[in-house]
Amino acid sequence: MSDDATDRQPAYESANPDRPASADSTETLLENESSPKAHNPYAALQYRDYCLFSSGWMLSVIGSQLTSSAINWEIYDRTHSKSAIGLAAGIQVIPLALLALPAGALADMLDRRRIIQTTNLLAMIFSLLLASQSYGSHPVSLMYLMLLGLSTMQTLGRPARSAMLPQLVPREVFNNAVTWNSSVFQISIIAGQLIGSGVNLWSLRRLHSLRLAYTLDACCALTFVCMMLFVRRPYAQVDDTPKKSESMLQRLLAGVQYVRKKEIILATMTLDLFAVLLGGAVYLLPVFVKDVLHIGADPAKGAMWYSLLKLADGCGAFVMAIILAHRPPMKRAGRTMLIAVIGFGLATIAFGLSRNYWFSFMMLVVVGACDSISVVVRHTLVQVLTPDEMRGRVSAVNNVFIGTSNELGGLESGYTAKWFGPVVSVVGGGIGTLLVVLAVAIKWPQVRKFGSLQQAKPSDE
Repeated sequence: MSDDATDRQPAYESANPDRPASADSTETLLENESSPKAHNPYAALQYRDYCLFSSGWMLSVIGSQLTSSAINWEIYDRTHSKSAIGLAAGIQVIPLALLALPAGALADMLDRRRIIQTTNLLAMIFSLLLASQSYGSHPVSLMYLMLLGLSTMQTLGRPARSAMLPQLVPREVFNNAVTWNSSVFQISIIAGQLIGSGVNLWSLRRLHSLRLAYTLDACCALTFVCMMLFVRRPYAQVDDTPKKSESMLQRLLAGVQYVRKKEIILATMTLDLFAVLLGGAVYLLPVFVKDVLHIGADPAKGAMWYSLLKLADGCGAFVMAIILAHRPPMKRAGRTMLIAVIGFGLATIAFGLSRNYWFSFMMLVVVGACDSISVVVRHTLVQVLTPDEMRGRVSAVNNVFIGTSNELGGLESGYTAKWFGPVVSVVGGGIGTLLVVLAVAIKWPQVRKFGSLQQAKPSDE
């Protein structure tokens, strides 16, 4: 070795015998690099904007549940028609078919906060109009019209709300935020059904209508609008300048094209679409309470038992969401989702065959728990695998799948119950769900093989 080499300073810090070994900078760095970071189940809740957004959304969902419980019960109680319930669900598909894709394009072009505020303000007006129609001399067709208006506002606002979530937290905690979002949603379902049960019982006995439920929904929507005034978007910004070479039609269809190319997203959306479309037992709960379980002779008490039964799947979903939040991200998310949807189908079949109220309640708890797993996997993939400037449009496509499965599932359940009876409708739907899982697993083997959600990234990265 040359003299020049011996005179050089070493490339690392020399050991200091007077300093404890644990304070050595090189050792600390190596320990940090080699030790995996501990999972923090409350990471998303440490961000102010996420908490504001989620709290406002929670109130909005609670209000929507009040209206959903009230209007389904009121329509069936006033018409005594199974197809009338199906029609109420089918009407809500119309805005999805016409406005979902334009709503996604708007979410990628305009301030998502303003879209959320505007649509909730208009939804508040429709809820107040529903309150004015409740158990009056007005025809039920006017309630359908107000329901169409509410569904339109939800369709226009949903892509903006879904696409805004990744802008509120850093990427490394986004999976945790999605899981907590699922928990927030299920807490809202539970709270909405509990409050709705009491509100419906009190309203029918004291006011002889359900106008209080619709009015509370309007108040919740207004509160969400006010809370959104304080929400920022610190972690991502949308490039809302359309490409010069991109026509409006291309912009509207960009989300569809992206989903077609990203087969893992297409597969999960398809699975949800047909599973929920065929397994829509929740839409027939008023029929099961009155005609199958025979506990709805008294309208006030029947409304209470119906609200509690509708609460069941929310309880299961909430418990599962809390479990998922406290566990590290799934390592085999695809296979887990397929197993969860199988459980969803089996529990739906058991519910359809049940003649005991509390066994039916427990089967709906299982339905909700299995659905919660599927929701977390699907929503995480849709948001994480999509670039920010495309999230509004891809979320719109996802909302078409979700809304179509939910509302057309209600329409399908209502009419098959009319033609073949509610039991055949629900059991047949559960069997169909199992066949869908098999078809998806064969058609898209990458679903079975998909691994950790934490490693998912947009295709352009």
